[in-house]
Amino acid sequence: MPNILPLTKYHQIYLVLREQLHEGRFTNGMPSEMVLAQQFGVGRVTVRRALEELVSEGLIVRTAGRGTWPAADQPIRMSIPRHKSVQTRLTGLMESIVSASRQTTVKVLDWCVVDASADVAEMLEIPLGAKVKKAVRRRSSQEGPMSYITTYIPEYLAVGFGRSELASTPILQLLEETGVELGRAQQTISARQADALVASELGVPIGAALLAVRRLVFDIHDKPVQWLDGLYRPDRYEYQLEVSQVGSIDARISVKDKSAG
Repeated sequence: MPNILPLTKYHQIYLVLREQLHEGRFTNGMPSEMVLAQQFGVGRVTVRRALEELVSEGLIVRTAGRGTWPAADQPIRMSIPRHKSVQTRLTGLMESIVSASRQTTVKVLDWCVVDASADVAEMLEIPLGAKVKKAVRRRSSQEGPMSYITTYIPEYLAVGFGRSELASTPILQLLEETGVELGRAQQTISARQADALVASELGVPIGAALLAVRRLVFDIHDKPVQWLDGLYRPDRYEYQLEVSQVGSIDARISVKDKSAG
C-alpha cells in the first residue's frame, strides 16, 4: 500500500479557514496573523502561507491598512440543496435520538436569542434578522466528548423550555411536547475538519476529521422548525440509513461502545 503523508501544518490551517469561510464566518473581517498564529499554535509564517493559498483561490482579499476580508463574490452559503439532500422519516430518528440521549450527557454551552443570518433565514424560511433561539451543546458518552451541535429554532417555538430542559431532553422531543407535530427531515452528511474551538471542546487536534451532519426538520405542514449543524467524532458516533424498496429512508444514530467489543 502507498504511504499516506500527513498534511502539513499550513495546509491544515488552510482547510480549516476555507471551511469557516464557506460557512459564512468572518463577516466582520478575519483575525490578524498574530491572532491566528496563537489560535493554531504556530508561527506567523505558517499562517501567512495558509492565507496566501486562500488569496490564490480568490476566497479572501488582503489589503494593507484594512486587514483580511472574505472575497465579495465567493460562495459562502451553507444551504442544503433540497433536490440532493436525504429525505428522512422522523419516527426511527426520534427513537434513536432519545435512546442515544440516555447513554450520554449534555453540556449546554450557549442558549440565546440571535438575529437570523442570511443562511439561517433561508433554511428556516423566515425574514432576514428575525429572532431565533440558538443552542450550542456538547454531548459526551462514557468515552468522553462526542459531538458539538449548533441548533437554530424560530423564537416563538422555543418559549416552553430553557437551558435546564436542553441539558436533559432532545430538542425534537421538547418541540413535540410544546405541540409541534414533526413531519420529515432533510439532511446532508459530509466530512469537516475541526477548528480551534471545536477541537478544544471535542478533545481532538485542530484539523482532525469529523462527521458533519446538517439537518433541516419540518412539521407536518412542511414548515421548517429546526436547523441543526452537528459535528461528531467518528470514533464515538455511528450513523445508519435504512432504505426500503419504495424509496423510504429511515435514519438511526448510535453511540459507539468500545467496551462492548
